[in-house]
Amino acid sequence: MRRFSRWSRLAAVVLVACAATGCAQRVAVDAAPQAGVGGPYVAAPLLAAPADPFLPAQPAGLPVEPYRLDSGDRLRVQVFGQDGLSNSYIIDAAGHVSLALVGPVAARGYTTAELARAITRRLQQGYVRAPHVSVEVEAYRPFFILGEVNAPGQYPYVANMTAESAVAIAGGYAPRADKRKITVTRNMGGEMLRQDVPLNYPIRPGDTITISERWL
Repeated sequence: MRRFSRWSRLAAVVLVACAATGCAQRVAVDAAPQAGVGGPYVAAPLLAAPADPFLPAQPAGLPVEPYRLDSGDRLRVQVFGQDGLSNSYIIDAAGHVSLALVGPVAARGYTTAELARAITRRLQQGYVRAPHVSVEVEAYRPFFILGEVNAPGQYPYVANMTAESAVAIAGGYAPRADKRKITVTRNMGGEMLRQDVPLNYPIRPGDTITISERWL
């Protein structure tokens, strides 16, 4: 009888331990955070930024295309050790810069680095031995704003401009302006693209901005 009582107490201890372990596991499972049910909220996946209608489709991760030169841009060309060649030049209507000694050099559609290499190659053709050339933009070509603004016309480009700041530069909206519709026309690789844009849309040199008239 005493032996049976000892085994009964041992069995009871084992059952209590198992029950405690099961409860602990259940509490741990119940306490696990669940999205939207009392636990921490699961972050929604980030949405991709809307594509720029003026930029060609590019694979993700590629850097933004560098600025391309065009007529009206004023450049500072520095040829080290050649003061007679170092000067400011404006890209003409044909898309060239005319340098002393070497004549016109094509610049339209080039980056500043590409133009520096083109000038270097030209100078190497019997003009300057081992030339070192740098090119930077001194002043960008202007932008144009038309339609329902108080002072439409051509204005110097300002860095980090938006459509809204362009309207401000042109004296603000005229009384009949449709403030909900701003259209930008941009030359992309020789093709003129036209697109309605929001107020915070970045403007580039050479863009034409049109503010429409409202009818009501």
